[in-house]
Amino acid sequence: MSYCVGISTATLYPMLTEQALLALCKRKVECVEIFINTECELDKKYLRELKSMLREYGVSVRALHPFTCELESMMLFTHYPRRFEDGLRFYKRFFDAASFLEADLFVLHGNNRFNVIPDEVYFERFERLSQEAEKFSVTMVQENVARCMSGKLGFLKKMKGELGDRAKFVLDTKQAVRAGENPLDFARELGNSICHVHISDHDTDSDCKLVGTGQLGYEDFMSTLLSKGFDGSVVIELYHDGYKSLDELYDNYSYIKAVRDNMR
Repeated sequence: MSYCVGISTATLYPMLTEQALLALCKRKVECVEIFINTECELDKKYLRELKSMLREYGVSVRALHPFTCELESMMLFTHYPRRFEDGLRFYKRFFDAASFLEADLFVLHGNNRFNVIPDEVYFERFERLSQEAEKFSVTMVQENVARCMSGKLGFLKKMKGELGDRAKFVLDTKQAVRAGENPLDFARELGNSICHVHISDHDTDSDCKLVGTGQLGYEDFMSTLLSKGFDGSVVIELYHDGYKSLDELYDNYSYIKAVRDNMR
């Protein structure tokens, strides 16, 4: 029952990435997800600064998230084959950055559901991207995102059926709620194919709250996930209006860690 608990730098947006990372490192979180916010943050000089900071504080990077997630329909799930090849070439920079920072995972949002393509084409593109990421010792993981084809559990189950072990997932609880899905159903159905969780809570007023302040039932949720063989990472991913201070955010991180430790 070993899994890493951390916080995404995206939770501190629009703080500059290096400042957000430093704030989390100073709090000595176990692991982080780093959200690359612009192209210059892929430069090796910049990445060396991040890596030096991570090593100084003993913090590991679990996942890398690209700022181009909003463009993936156009870049990667385009109907124009040449643009896909260019998009793939650009994404190799992300894979290289993830490898350099020793991140295990690379997060994909994928195709917007309004950009109509056959499921089979989607799976072929994902597999191609996954194979390229693998060359950098990085695992491509599909996030469930409400506005995307990946928002519905049925699509992800089909993806798992088609791609087998190559289909790995990020479960984002707030995105499941936004899509009208139950996060518990994702845990039950996708099981050990889930290797990363973007955790937040929700109620009738908000779909993105501090864990333990809403209706998720975090301990039951984690019990279900663990019973299916989950051994990945759980990172807090909130919007800036979902908490009042870094102290409050860190207290929530401590709560999530305590739940894990008490379940051992």
